[in-house]
Amino acid sequence: MNVKTTKIIYWTGIVLTSLWFGTSGIFELTKNPLVWGITLQLGYPAHFIYLLGVMKLSGVITLLIPNRLLRLKEWVFAGVFFDITFAFFSKLAVLDFSATIDTIIAFVMVSVTYIMFRKLYTATYIIAN
Repeated sequence: MNVKTTKIIYWTGIVLTSLWFGTSGIFELTKNPLVWGITLQLGYPAHFIYLLGVMKLSGVITLLIPNRLLRLKEWVFAGVFFDITFAFFSKLAVLDFSATIDTIIAFVMVSVTYIMFRKLYTATYIIAN
C-alpha cells in the first residue's frame, strides 16, 4: 500500500472517529436523554458521564491536529480503545449482544485507523518528536 492510500484511509478514519466520539462527547455534556439513559442504565454515575464527554472532545481535538502531538495521539487511541472495550462489556453484561453492535463497528474503524497511524508515523518518529 502506498503512502497516499495510507493517508486517505488514515484521515477518513480520523474524521469518522472524530464525528463518532465528538458527537458522543457533546451528547454527554449536553445531557442528551438517550445517551444519559443508556449510560445510567449501565451503572455509570453522572459525574463520570461529564468527564467522559470532556475527555472525548479533548481527544477529538488532538486527533484532528495534523502531524503534531503524536505521542499524545497514542494516548488518545488508547483511551478510545478503553472506552470501546468498557462500553462493549457493559452493554453485554447489562443489555444484550445486539446492543454491542455499535462498539464492534467502532472497534474495527478505530483499529484500521490506528494501523494506518502506525504506518505513517513509526515508533521512532513518535519518540523523536
